Amino acid sequence: MTVLQTPETTSGRQLGDVQTVARMLACSARHVYRMADADRMPRPLRLGALVRWDLDAIDQWIQAGCPSMRKGACR
Repeated sequence: MTVLQTPETTSGRQLGDVQTVARMLACSARHVYRMADADRMPRPLRLGALVRWDLDAIDQWIQAGCPSMRKGACR
């Protein structure tokens, strides 16, 4: 298994793995997966077996105060 230390660039997008996103959020990789599964953060892109997040979307989400991504959510 290969672990990417730097974000991938695809179609002008910077994609990061769970470890990259966890570092951005100062939390564990498992917590990132839990938040994504609960629709509390932007959904990852699934490329076959790979799971990657659009780092620009994550940055925008952080700048917006990390609002829940659920439709109709109050927080």
